[in-house]
Amino acid sequence: MRTITTTCCISGGGPAGIMLGYLLARSGVDVTVLEKWPDFFRDFRGDTIHPSTMDILNELGLLEKFLMLPHNETKQVALHISGEEIIVADFSHLKTASKFLGFIPQWDFLNFIAEQGKQYPNFHLLMETESTDLLREKETVIGVKAKDTQGEFEIHATLVVGADGRHSTIREKSNLPLKDFGAPMDVLWFEIPRTNDGSATSLGYVDQGKMLVLIDRDTYWQCGYIIRKGEFDAIKARGIETFRNDVLQLAPFLKTNIEKITAWEQIKLLSVAVDHLVTWYSPGLICIGDSAHAMSPVGGVGINLAIQDAVAAANILVPAFHRADGVQISDLEAIQKRRSRPARFVQNFQVFAHTHVIVRILSSKQRLRVPWQLRLMQRIPYLRRLPAYFIGVGFRPEHIETHVDS
Repeated sequence: MRTITTTCCISGGGPAGIMLGYLLARSGVDVTVLEKWPDFFRDFRGDTIHPSTMDILNELGLLEKFLMLPHNETKQVALHISGEEIIVADFSHLKTASKFLGFIPQWDFLNFIAEQGKQYPNFHLLMETESTDLLREKETVIGVKAKDTQGEFEIHATLVVGADGRHSTIREKSNLPLKDFGAPMDVLWFEIPRTNDGSATSLGYVDQGKMLVLIDRDTYWQCGYIIRKGEFDAIKARGIETFRNDVLQLAPFLKTNIEKITAWEQIKLLSVAVDHLVTWYSPGLICIGDSAHAMSPVGGVGINLAIQDAVAAANILVPAFHRADGVQISDLEAIQKRRSRPARFVQNFQVFAHTHVIVRILSSKQRLRVPWQLRLMQRIPYLRRLPAYFIGVGFRPEHIETHVDS
């Protein structure tokens, strides 16, 4: 059997895995990142790059180059509630390098970070390669079993990082205890072509038991239609035309092109989960990002939390890898201690939003009234800065403490 030896093996080429791989490589650590697909083109991956992430890119000297990629920017987030537009967050006052949300397909972001990593000879990105199991020596993880287009092989590593998402193989094989909060919602994900029709750019549309999220991708709208968990079969039974009409009730300006949705095969069901590992690590292994804490789409912060995890992990791991005694269990504990509270804070908020907002909206067939809290934001614009900070910066933002290896 083929064998590869590396210092750090990262399973998963999503935001957490690619960012951590890049940060370790630029600091002189030999790192191998495994991505099971032949490219990063996964249409269900999120698109938002938040000010906290752009601050990290700025500290790395990459922000100007990153913003040269085709992207959209928004300084305010608005909702349409019963036909009325309500501004709920204003990013223009944040004390960050970029005072806006950036919308860019995640595959472009991942390709961008991967290209930075490839500048270093100790950065190894293996596409069409996935972890299938953990290698252990007594109680310590010493690598992974993997497979690629040529077959199975082994990767021996000082540390294995599980960054392979909410359906993590590494997490499953680790037998680390998992706490599942459950989620009462799922998302139907589909595209509607966009014409230059002056259509609205609000992020969310809510009314009469229905919720829709729209992401502007220039030539088309990426649509996320929120449903109660397990309701997709009943929606399909009512027929595609009924579904189109439900969408149009929320966003009538989509009428020009919604007829392009002709079959259920064009609509993907995304199952929402909120969970976290009680302990993120064991000897020789740690999980970060969605592998450690799967997030709901509420707030759109999952990508950015994953990147924050990667930065915090690099800040702790780089000095550890360069120490004579190497990475110790105390280093892995320090990563969880640093990042578990921000993750739990967001998850608690998401669970609250599920129970007290989303479930109530999806269960009601009445025309919704704008909550008084949102009315107050319209009267006192300063209040819009609070959700902007929560979404754009978050609790305990990380900063680059590692340096380029000389």
